[in-house]
Amino acid sequence: MFILEGRTNYPSMTARRRLTAQHEIEVVGARLRDMMPWIKKNRLVDQSKN
Repeated sequence: MFILEGRTNYPSMTARRRLTAQHEIEVVGARLRDMMPWIKKNRLVDQSKN
């Protein structure tokens, strides 16, 4: 199924990621992380680049 979906540009996976990103726990988590500047200094992964 994964390969088949890949041939059509991953529509269900993209939709699931979009819904997950909009979930309340993700939104609240992002706001909380923004309030903790010391976390940004020690990041192992930069999501804006990766």
